[in-house]
Amino acid sequence: MTREQVAEVLTNIGILLELKGENPFKVRAYSNAARTIETQAEPIERLVEQGRLGEVRGLGEALQAKITELVTTGKLEYYEALMASVPAGLFQMLEIPGLGPKKVKLLHNELGIESVERLEQACKQGKIAQLKGFGEKTQANILEGIQRRRTYALRHLLADALPLAHALLESLRGCPEVIRCSTAGSLRRSREVIGDVDLLASSKRPGDVLDFFVSQPGVTRVLAKGETKSSVLLEGGIQCDLRVVSDVEYPYALMYFTGSKEHNIVMRQRAIERGLRLNEYGLFRSEVEIRDPAFRENCVSEEEVFKRLGLSYIPPEMREGQEEFLLAEKDEIPRLVEWTDLRGSLHNHSNWSDGHQTPEEIARSMIELGLAYWGVTDHSISSFQANGLDFARVRQQVKEVGRINELLAREGVEFRLFTGTEVDILKDGRLDFPDDLLAELDIVVASIHQSFSGTQAEMTARLVGAARNPYVHILGHLTGRLLLEREPYLVDQHAVIDACAETGTWIELNASPSRLDMDWRLWPYAKVKGVKCVVNCDAHRLEHVGFLRIGAGMARKAGLTKQDIINTLPIEKLTKALKAKRLRARR
Repeated sequence: MTREQVAEVLTNIGILLELKGENPFKVRAYSNAARTIETQAEPIERLVEQGRLGEVRGLGEALQAKITELVTTGKLEYYEALMASVPAGLFQMLEIPGLGPKKVKLLHNELGIESVERLEQACKQGKIAQLKGFGEKTQANILEGIQRRRTYALRHLLADALPLAHALLESLRGCPEVIRCSTAGSLRRSREVIGDVDLLASSKRPGDVLDFFVSQPGVTRVLAKGETKSSVLLEGGIQCDLRVVSDVEYPYALMYFTGSKEHNIVMRQRAIERGLRLNEYGLFRSEVEIRDPAFRENCVSEEEVFKRLGLSYIPPEMREGQEEFLLAEKDEIPRLVEWTDLRGSLHNHSNWSDGHQTPEEIARSMIELGLAYWGVTDHSISSFQANGLDFARVRQQVKEVGRINELLAREGVEFRLFTGTEVDILKDGRLDFPDDLLAELDIVVASIHQSFSGTQAEMTARLVGAARNPYVHILGHLTGRLLLEREPYLVDQHAVIDACAETGTWIELNASPSRLDMDWRLWPYAKVKGVKCVVNCDAHRLEHVGFLRIGAGMARKAGLTKQDIINTLPIEKLTKALKAKRLRARR
C-alpha cells in the first residue's frame, strides 16, 4: 500500500470508531496518525522495510503494527472487522453535506436509521427536525443534499474521467486495426462535469476493434456490443462508449460527436445555407439528408470541414454554441493557452497548514518538473479546521521560504518560492490578517471559507471589499462551489469582475477538479474588462501540480490566451506585476 492508501485506511478507522462511540482520544489518534503518514517525506514502504516506524513521532506500537500489516499485506484484519461491524449505509450517509460521524451516530441511535433511503423517509415524516441539534433547517438541508446526491449519481468530474479515457485511447492506438482515434463529446470539450466518456475510432474492421475494446483491463462490465458501437462500464462507475467508423467518415463523425447540441445546430445550418447537408457521415452536396458517398465532399480533417463552411478552425473546447462562430467567421480565433505555457501556480498549501509536504520538498519537486516559481499561500488563522497560521507562524514561514530561496540560489538553481497567504474574507467583510502583515508577503489570495448563507448583496460586498484592498492580488475560488457536492453561494460575479477591473485585482481560475472556479462562462466578460486570470492548482499534495493541465483546459474553453493569464509570465515580469497593484493603490 502507498502512503496515501495507508492514510485513507487510518482516517476511515477513526470515522468508524467515532460511529461506534469509541473514546475520542482513540479516534483522534487514528486521525493524527493519518496526517502524520501523509506528511512523511520518506516513502512509508522504506520506513516499514527498515523497521524505522518507531522514529515517526506519534506512532505507538499498536499503530506501528497496523501500518506494517497494511504495507506488507495490503490489508488490515482490524479494519475489515470494524467495517463489518458498522452498517454500510452509515458510511454512505457521511457523503451528505452537513452530516458528520457524530450526527450519523445520533440518527442511528435515536431513530435506527442506517441507510440514505431511511434517512430521506424520516426527513419527509418530520422526525429529524425533532432531534436535539437538528431542527427544521437542518432537516431541509439533509433532504436537499440527498436529492443533489441522487441527481449527481450519474455525473462525473472531468478529472476522474480523463485518466481512464486516456488509458483506453492509448490502448486503442496500439490496436493494429485502428487507423485514427480520439476522445469526443463533453470530455473532448473539457466540460467540468461529464455524463460518460465518448471515444471514436476509424477502421476497416470495426468488429475487431470493438472486441479489443471490451477486453481492456479497465472494463468492469460490457453494457452493449453492436457492429459499430459498444458501451462498457469502467472503474468508478463511468460509462464509456466507443463508436467505430470508416476513415473517410472519421473527420465528420469526430466533429459531430464533439460539438454541443447548440454548436451542431449552427454547423448544420451553415451547411444548408451553402446547399449542403452535414451529418456524422459526411458533408454532402445535396438539398436533402443523404449518406451517399458519391455526393460527399472530400475533407480529410476537421479543419477542412470548417474551411468548407466558411470558418477558421474552432478548437474543441470552444464548441459550445457560444461566441465561437463570430470569431471563426472573421478568422479571429486566438491561439489559446497551452498548459505548457504555465510557469507555476500562485495559490498552494504546504504542511504548515493543511498541505502534505514541506516548502522545500515542494520547491525541489517543482524544479524537477521544470517550473519557474511556486506560491506558498497557507491558510490564515480563522481557518482553524485547516490548521491556519497565526501572525507569528506567518513570519516564521517567511523566514523559512527565504532560507530555501537562498539555498537554491547558492546551488545555482533558477527557481523561486513566493511567500504568501490565502487570507479569509470574514463574514463582516474584514480580512483575517491586518494590512501591515499582508504587506510583508509576496502574494495575497483572498477567499471566502465561512458563512456561505449570506444574501447576494452581502456576499458580493465581501468580495468587492477584498478586491479593493491594495494588498490583495487575487480573489480565490470566486463562488465557493464544489462540483457535484456544493452549490455556489449567491454572488453577483459581474459586479465583482467590475471591481477587479477597477482595482487591478486578478481573479483565480482554481484548477482543483471539484472547483474550476471562476466558471469558464464568465471569463469572456472578464477579458473584455481587462481582468487577468491566474490558473492556480490550490495544491495540497505534490501530485496536484497536474491540475495545471485541467485548469489550462478550462482557460482554453473560456477562450483565454497566454497573454490573458498572469502565471505564464517569466519570473522577472511576474515579480513586477505583483508589485504593480500596491504601487497603483499608492498613486
